Amino acid sequence: MQKHIQLSGLDCAACALELEEEIRRVRGVRSASVDFMKQRLSLECDDEETLEKVKRVASNFEEVKVIEEPLRAAKPNVWKTYRADILCIAFSAALLLATFFIPERYSVALYVLYALSYASVAASIVWTTVKNLAHGRIFDENFLMTIASIGAICLAQYAEAIEVMLLYRLGELLQSIVVGASRKSIADLMDLKSESATVLTENGQKTVTPEQIEIGDVMLVKAGEKIAVDGVVVKGRTALDVKSLSGEAAFADVSEGDAVLGGSINAGGVIEVRAEKAYSDSTVAKILDLVENSTAKKAKPEKFITKFAKIYTPVVCLAAAVVAFLVPLFTGNHYADFGDWVYRALVFLVISCPCALVISVPLSYFSGIGFAAKHGILVKGSTSLDTLARTKIAAFDKTGTLTLGDFCVSAAHPVKEGEREFLLAVAAAAEQKSSHPLARAFAGIAPLGEAEDVFEISGRGIKCRINDKTALVGNAKLLAENGVAFEPAEADGTLVYAAYDNKYLGFLEIEDKIKENARESLAALKKLGVSRTVMLTGDNSRRAEKVAAAVGLDETYSELLPDQKLEIASKLKKEGALTYVGDGINDAPVLIEADTGVSMGGVGSDAAIEASDAVLVSDDLSKVPLAVRIARKTRAVVVQNIAFSIAVKLILMVLGLLDIVPLWVAVLADVGVMMLAVLNSFRTRTGFSNGKGKETACTCGGCCERSREE
Repeated sequence: MQKHIQLSGLDCAACALELEEEIRRVRGVRSASVDFMKQRLSLECDDEETLEKVKRVASNFEEVKVIEEPLRAAKPNVWKTYRADILCIAFSAALLLATFFIPERYSVALYVLYALSYASVAASIVWTTVKNLAHGRIFDENFLMTIASIGAICLAQYAEAIEVMLLYRLGELLQSIVVGASRKSIADLMDLKSESATVLTENGQKTVTPEQIEIGDVMLVKAGEKIAVDGVVVKGRTALDVKSLSGEAAFADVSEGDAVLGGSINAGGVIEVRAEKAYSDSTVAKILDLVENSTAKKAKPEKFITKFAKIYTPVVCLAAAVVAFLVPLFTGNHYADFGDWVYRALVFLVISCPCALVISVPLSYFSGIGFAAKHGILVKGSTSLDTLARTKIAAFDKTGTLTLGDFCVSAAHPVKEGEREFLLAVAAAAEQKSSHPLARAFAGIAPLGEAEDVFEISGRGIKCRINDKTALVGNAKLLAENGVAFEPAEADGTLVYAAYDNKYLGFLEIEDKIKENARESLAALKKLGVSRTVMLTGDNSRRAEKVAAAVGLDETYSELLPDQKLEIASKLKKEGALTYVGDGINDAPVLIEADTGVSMGGVGSDAAIEASDAVLVSDDLSKVPLAVRIARKTRAVVVQNIAFSIAVKLILMVLGLLDIVPLWVAVLADVGVMMLAVLNSFRTRTGFSNGKGKETACTCGGCCERSREE
């Protein structure tokens, strides 16, 4: 069984790793992951009994509490939330400051002030250390700071002992404030869900939660309110703000009969919407679920930090022990030098906690994924973000990806004069039940009859029975394989051949417009260092080459069957990190095979979400280079944080060993590194501009057969 447990009081990133390790050791737990940023435990366990054991372990861990309801990221009130910490720090600092104005001859007064100052700032830390030791937990930051400060006291460095605790406590306070604010700001990026909805009943209006809405319920949506679930407008007209879904600052005009998505904001008049999906199946729920579970799979840098944190602190503590107790044995005056080397060892202790790394790396990914989601790019995890950043080859499906996928029959070429309408009617009947995008070209064309025994043959077309006679509608391969005599045609559009009762009727030209921003988007990928852009399509070579030339592709593979697409994708993958962009429904095997699979406009499809590493809410092709840029910026920030944090700690160790850095400076530097790394994590959301590509509707000027039928 899989469970998500919400935690509160989880304010230490290193502690989150320790808690994760403890929970993994519980018998019956198959996997466990503690998300520090979301304060959430995700685990897979055998049964309810194991779940209760896990809850007890979590509840007994420091200040952590298991809560039943999800934490809401409210606007942080610094004074109200951290008043006790602020007062303790201020009181201790005031007492320490007072000691600098008291002459040494008043030693009793000095010692009293030192004791009060230390007790006020260090009591909670020392008490936490004692509790942790009782549970067998050592090498956490509370233990390290306690040992360091007590060591300073033993060396009669009373002021420095207080300074260590003051700076550490201040650093913890600043960390909590910054992390709390980041949790709120990132949560705001995905503020999609409506808290309540108004449902019209026989007795009037009723306020319900989105989860209580049933299919068929009619919702009353007023100006400024969010639509709770996906539905259809049954009354009224308005403009919808869809920026929170697609990332585009645009309004969609809707009226009676139009489909609307949950999470859209009503920016105009009052409308009534009939629910077409339950909340759990609606667009907003799928988006939030993707974002919520985006940190379940850890990227390589996160895994590195997890392993690094396990060995770094014990190794540095061991090094401190060597410096304190072994090095003096090899110096001249063992006894005189002992205190000096112990002091140097204390510098090692105060920089032995890897908090800067443990906090900043997950925060960078969390921030990057949240920022991408704000722009309608749903990345399924930090692993997917990492592989997207390494993209060297970008491959695209044609239909609905590079083109609009809004098909129309631009020309009909019957074999016999006068059979044009019959040709169209046979094709329309066969395509009635097809899920292929081409079938949309026949909407509105009167069918010959009801198609029966329908077989949709992948990479070929449709074979069915219409009025008790066999009909074939598809590409040239379909007719050839079924023994129909015909002459292959050549045209710029996509060709659909038709046969009825084993007689060739003729062919149809299907037109599809290229997206206006396709060429610009592919050029943007090239500027990002993507070495090759490729198209994989089942369409005929003439049409494929025309589209490729129009958008500026490097390579084109046409007339491919699904298994051939998969074979080519496997070869491309060996030549460089492959990102494949498709519709997420017909290209699922290729999306899975690619290093990164990106489905466009696939948020409404469970198949698309399952197969893809990233889902684009809209069909805007410019989101692809934007996604790569966000991924690369995030990875760059992660690498910067890792390199900077480790470098500073190594420098501090060397300076401490040379007795150049006093204890309080080491603590201050460690706190500063942590703060700088955390603040640097927010750079994943800066320096982007999202150019909006426009898509054109069918502009055939009335030449399409749909227009003729109307």
